[in-house]
Amino acid sequence: MSTVEHPRVRPGLLEDRAYQAAIAEAAVDANTLVVLPTGLGKTAIALRVVAEHLRRTPTRSILFLAPTRPLVVQHAGSVARTLFAPEPIALTGAIPPERRADLLRPPQVVVATPQVIANDLTSGAVPLETFSLIVFDEAHRAVGDYPYVAIGRANRDGPRARVLAMTASPGGSEARIREVWANLGIERFEYRTERDPDVAPYLHGIGVETVTVPLPPEIEAIRILLRTVVARQVEALRQLDYLPNGVEANRRTLLDLGLRLHRQIEAERRAGSSGGARLWAGVTAQAAAMKALHALELGESQGVEALREYLLRQEPAAGRRASPATRAFLTDPDLLEVRRRLDARPAEHPKVATAVRIVVDELHRNPGARVIVFSQYRDTVDGLVDELARRNDPAVRPARFVGQAAHGSDPGLSQKEQVALLDRFRAGAVNVIAATSVAEEGLDVPATDLVVFYEPIPDVIRTIQRRGRTGRARTGRAVVLVAEGTRDVGLQRGALGRERRMHEMLERVQATVAHGGEVPPPPRPLVQRTLGEYGR
Repeated sequence: MSTVEHPRVRPGLLEDRAYQAAIAEAAVDANTLVVLPTGLGKTAIALRVVAEHLRRTPTRSILFLAPTRPLVVQHAGSVARTLFAPEPIALTGAIPPERRADLLRPPQVVVATPQVIANDLTSGAVPLETFSLIVFDEAHRAVGDYPYVAIGRANRDGPRARVLAMTASPGGSEARIREVWANLGIERFEYRTERDPDVAPYLHGIGVETVTVPLPPEIEAIRILLRTVVARQVEALRQLDYLPNGVEANRRTLLDLGLRLHRQIEAERRAGSSGGARLWAGVTAQAAAMKALHALELGESQGVEALREYLLRQEPAAGRRASPATRAFLTDPDLLEVRRRLDARPAEHPKVATAVRIVVDELHRNPGARVIVFSQYRDTVDGLVDELARRNDPAVRPARFVGQAAHGSDPGLSQKEQVALLDRFRAGAVNVIAATSVAEEGLDVPATDLVVFYEPIPDVIRTIQRRGRTGRARTGRAVVLVAEGTRDVGLQRGALGRERRMHEMLERVQATVAHGGEVPPPPRPLVQRTLGEYGR
């Protein structure tokens, strides 16, 4: 294996791959968006670009941005191990603003979360003009009001440091990639797929399997009851003329209705009115319908324990009254029957046993394997860890990996706990992690052999990020669990279609840029006008 020879790269540490060299060479001289499958070395490309900027502009600093604290720690460690550079400074929200300002003494390599830099830009504490290069890791986040946008604009309108933006999945629409392009001031596009001849030799492959799980009669009966709870609130909305007949009452429809109702309440409040009884009845029915729909989704795709925990959390705390929507939900006769059946301890969702069997089989077949099981919900993560631990199998060493935010009585994991857990995972003291979405991005575990999706997810970026945790050092597997006859089926079908369309879109963008065209800026959002404005 040949390695990179560069005065700022420590000898023998960075593999010299032709496609990485070509991308890095282009990125040194132009603001570049790099879209590369997970596991093919976006960090290695960034290190090569950082090394060249350190060589060319030794008196200026480098800013390396990453969306999470554990990822900041990992990138700072990569820079320290790989490059002849000033000791990297890791800046996160754990460091007070006044202390952060004292730490900024160029030339240096600053690795930071974007929230910290955006906040300090507002206060004038970050001298952006001291940076020659800004690296945006997970650059697909540079949309909407995410802090990457403010940093990109400040750089574009001010000192114009070189930009290197990296992602495995920029999103499923051309509008989104245009928005990223505009917000970060991108000039060049470098896109590789598994089919590119310079990439193929380094891919180990990922076998993707869908495992369909039938619902047992007990859970099917609970599902029917919950559907009736949803239908009762939807019918109330139709009777109030807030939801037309023929319009499907799905999550998106109900969310949009909730936004409209709350805008109407705000308009009534500005006009000095508290809103009529019909309006408040609509707000109550919409919120109760959302609660019932969430309960249905938990029952269908997660399990009875996750559903039970959710219903318990709906109960008001001692001394507090439930909201009208919560009362309407909790007192629904069919929901009361659901709770009675849950109290009778029905069999758990078969996904639990299926996930446990898949994990245990993998670890017995390959004792050195590492496994990640992803779920949307902490309750499910906790349940899976409990089930795996209950086996008392020395071959299975599970742990939970969740975010830092507290959820009820669960305090989450601190940054230090997250980093320590990842170290134990790499070392093999823990060999299976049950994780929420916090582990989707930047988990630097090259030997992950199996990724299990406890449920399919509609977001193409998150799907690719999850799947990309495997197949890095050797051939990996990704298994998606789908509950038969539930919304899981549509989510899985939609995810596959969106990913296919994303790659088609990226190929069009690549062809446009390659032939001298430019990716145009995103269209300006339409601003809804009031009736009164049309007469002005």
